Amino acid sequence: MDGRAERLRQARIERGFDTAAAAADAFGWSRNTYAANENGNAPFSYRRAKAYAAAFGVTAEWLYDATGAAAPAGAAAEFVPVIGHVGANPEGVVLFALGQDPAEIAPIPPGGTERARALRVVGHSMRGLADDGALIYFEDQRTAPTPDMLGQVVVVEVETDEVLVKRLLRGSRPGLYDLESIAGPMRRDARLRWAAHITAIIPPFQARRIIRGAA
Repeated sequence: MDGRAERLRQARIERGFDTAAAAADAFGWSRNTYAANENGNAPFSYRRAKAYAAAFGVTAEWLYDATGAAAPAGAAAEFVPVIGHVGANPEGVVLFALGQDPAEIAPIPPGGTERARALRVVGHSMRGLADDGALIYFEDQRTAPTPDMLGQVVVVEVETDEVLVKRLLRGSRPGLYDLESIAGPMRRDARLRWAAHITAIIPPFQARRIIRGAA
């Protein structure tokens, strides 16, 4: 195994993935291609190094040719809070969320920032989007809905202080939105305080490996 492949394996393990297959599945990579890159049978390009580096929280330069520090300059906290549970009921309400000290933390997802937050799926009412035990990530930016969110499953806060995971649809007039549940009733003409794209979904098997106690 050459040095590049060894660094890739090191980065994967330090990011909390016990196997090459687990990492490939979590990030949507081909298992065979990633395994060949990690065992040195197929040296990877700098372009591929950038993708792996973003996923594992290291610099592409270090990963590719051992140049510079492994950790990105000015990197924020490596972990972000799991702020609540979602899917415990069919309405997609986030429970125990926002303003509470988190009991669990999880690694920042690829492309995420220190503003990333995670929700843990409980139960089976979100099947088809995320199974029981999965992690759903979003960026906690508290911004108004944008046109590219329409038709997408997003995280929203409504005027009644509830945080929900819903498909965002146009309401009956500007400023109002219909919120479609994965498995539950539609909410009509809701007023939203903010909306956020889902940035990553980690399947249950991998989520169990990467979630840690906040202490």
